[in-house]
Amino acid sequence: MRGPPPDHVAFPLRVTRQRRTALADDDAYLRGLVEVVIFTRPGERVNRPDFGSGVDNLVFAPGGGELAESTKALVHGALQRALGDLVRVEDVAVEADEATLRVTILYLPLSGNAPGPERRSMTVTAGAGASP
Repeated sequence: MRGPPPDHVAFPLRVTRQRRTALADDDAYLRGLVEVVIFTRPGERVNRPDFGSGVDNLVFAPGGGELAESTKALVHGALQRALGDLVRVEDVAVEADEATLRVTILYLPLSGNAPGPERRSMTVTAGAGASP
């Protein structure tokens, strides 16, 4: 038995083998939104100059506890500001290890269509020692 069809256009935008716009379920859609907020620089979007986290500005910042705390504050604030009506950010954990920065976000979807009230997490790794 199949569930309901996905409700959202997939990101990045792509076409299926049937030459239709690819769709995404709620989980994939929310995950994509979180990624977009993290990887967008403030000022990059013309009509939304405060959208984004600015984490990419920290890539060349000196490592250590200060970098981890700055990253945590930037990511948490940006997600709450941009997606506060769609997700509740439970925690942002940051590990700074020499030239690698690992950010793990724990969030709870607020949408009634999400399959269950389970928390979701995603990890983003960036830096010289990061694997693709």
